Amino acid sequence: MAKSPNQKPTPKTAESGAPAAGSNQPAPFGDLRGWIEALRREGEIHDIDVEVDWECELGTVTRKAFGNGDGPALMFNNIKDYNGPGARCTKLFTGGLSSYSRVAMMFGLPKDASITEMVKAARKAYASRVPPVTLKTGPVKENIVTGDDINLLDFPVPKWHRLDGGRYINTMQGTVTKDPVTGRLNVGMYRGMVGQKPNSLPVLLWRPQNWGLDFKKYVEKQEEMPVAFIYGWEPSLPFCAASPIPPDVSEYDVMGAIRGAPVELVDCETVPLKVPASAEIVIEGWISPDPATFEMEGPFGEYTGYFGGDQSPKHVVRVTAITHRNDPIFRGTLEGTMPKMLNENSIMSSVQRAALAWNILERSGVPGITDVHCPAANNGTTLIIQMKQTYRGQAKQAACAIWGSNAAHLRYKHIWVVDDDIDIHDPGSLDWAFAYRVNAAEDDIVFMPGTFGSALDPSTRLKYRDTAMYGTGKWCRVLIDATINLDFEPEENYQGDRYPKMVKSDPIDLDLVERRWEEYGFKPKK
Repeated sequence: MAKSPNQKPTPKTAESGAPAAGSNQPAPFGDLRGWIEALRREGEIHDIDVEVDWECELGTVTRKAFGNGDGPALMFNNIKDYNGPGARCTKLFTGGLSSYSRVAMMFGLPKDASITEMVKAARKAYASRVPPVTLKTGPVKENIVTGDDINLLDFPVPKWHRLDGGRYINTMQGTVTKDPVTGRLNVGMYRGMVGQKPNSLPVLLWRPQNWGLDFKKYVEKQEEMPVAFIYGWEPSLPFCAASPIPPDVSEYDVMGAIRGAPVELVDCETVPLKVPASAEIVIEGWISPDPATFEMEGPFGEYTGYFGGDQSPKHVVRVTAITHRNDPIFRGTLEGTMPKMLNENSIMSSVQRAALAWNILERSGVPGITDVHCPAANNGTTLIIQMKQTYRGQAKQAACAIWGSNAAHLRYKHIWVVDDDIDIHDPGSLDWAFAYRVNAAEDDIVFMPGTFGSALDPSTRLKYRDTAMYGTGKWCRVLIDATINLDFEPEENYQGDRYPKMVKSDPIDLDLVERRWEEYGFKPKK
């Protein structure tokens, strides 16, 4: 049955409005609409009002608009087949976190904040907890759809790429599950597509993922697992859902830390889970372990920039309810990162994976860490660590700490370690360090074979991408130690140092030239 509109009261959430970008204050935007309003004020969103086809055209527009992480967020207001009278949902929002400026806004930082500043803000949030609160009801309950009225294609789910196995509805959602033993609510981000029936949603469910760990406990109890999908809320939701937060921590607690206020939740209608009261859309359902319920899923244009996961039978969510606001806004995103073609996942991963790695290094007691970076183009597959080196082997200690952590699933395949005089955000500086501080004969390149990896990495032989055998796949990881070799003896020719002096300008000469720069006929340097 369907109720539209629902007659339950929908109290206003505690947050009203949002701080201007650059306030350096936690940013509770209230909901997706408050976030969109903040983006409009800052000129960070572009409306597309001409009709756009959900089949491939919308995804292609998104790909081109995202650019190299310098494009706007997008609001599609006129989607083919969803722009007529009686349409349940007419709008799709994407790209809210596809630029560093908007990630900075999420943290309440200036839009031009450095990546390192964002990484430090994420580190603080990951280490903090603001527990959620539960309300009796909220705007997400304005419409409640159950039974034969359930139809996932009531929402403008795109076919993002022509070679995708179907219309992928789960691309930027929060997936809520519960540990049946501890009661901890997990909010992750896992792919899923519209299935063969109006109420079926096949998903990619892997054992080592947090919801896979929850699922295993339900299987042991011979029970189906309840699940809820959240589409459209504040930016902290997809940011945290895509972060490898420890299994015993609820992402709702970390979202509260990012926004500086508790997340306001409501109970679901048909599953024992909680979702944000002001979410745009929530889909509820159950996952059975019975292979007889499986449906074909895949392939999908994955984060690697390749199509990943061949079409095969996968676990299915049997949808039992959909709740949504009046005139809901569907939230999705385009996956797949390539050079000069960045997206939300790549920009988020650049901050998330660096922050988590830095926290792991600190907890593991690795000294001297001065900065950590993950280049956006590889979504955290490569990690770069800058350190003030005080003993030989410090780089290897750092790599082992990262590879031994749960966060290394699907990420941190290659680790670079450099000294604190190398700019880890500059590819040219890294290339220079690789050229002149790496000597393979001195154990500066280290292989760690036979480790858990990524079943979506096409450089891994197909047989080693068997998730039933290898969990998330099998990798050989690599450390590139591009630090100065402290095993070298200090040399008299180098004034007692291990390396010759670098050809930097003397500060006295540099000061003179900077003072006279415009006299030489140059424009002032920014």
